[in-house]
Amino acid sequence: MRIEIPIKTVSLMNMREHFRVTAKRKKEHRDAVAWALQGRERPSLPVVVTFTRVSPGTLDAHDNLPSSMKNVCDEVAKWLGIDDSDELVTWKYAQQKCKRGEFGVILEINHAP
Repeated sequence: MRIEIPIKTVSLMNMREHFRVTAKRKKEHRDAVAWALQGRERPSLPVVVTFTRVSPGTLDAHDNLPSSMKNVCDEVAKWLGIDDSDELVTWKYAQQKCKRGEFGVILEINHAP
């Protein structure tokens, strides 16, 4: 399964902003993911979930990239009916550069080997 979600992700590491701004982004991201997954058949576990951040810039891959996908990951885990720490799901993160002004997340869910 491959889904493109038109949301702009930012690293949540060391974010210094008003809690309402953070809460609004969280709701927007989770709502967008829930809408994109609505009506789709849930795969049987175990699965590999890959999040590809599409943006003109890149983030530090070992901590900032996963933090930018926190809300997306939480909503996918909810849709799968598991906790995001469940070992039946392998979470992977990637980045893809694009033109300035474009952004998004590509969500891929595949059966684990």
